[in-house]
Amino acid sequence: MDHLPLTDVPMLVSAVNFLLRDEEFDNLDQICWCFGVPREEMDRILASEGYAYDAPHNRII
Repeated sequence: MDHLPLTDVPMLVSAVNFLLRDEEFDNLDQICWCFGVPREEMDRILASEGYAYDAPHNRII
């Protein structure tokens, strides 16, 4: 994956959860760093459609 689908939030959630589930990344901060997306921006994009990062379960809900 060479970029995250930032303009399609359901696809973004799917992509991020895939990356977390397959253990390519340990947490959302690593994904943000790798793809050059500020964490605050990622949180804003996710929240715009009611999603949030659940750190204890390491997934977007």
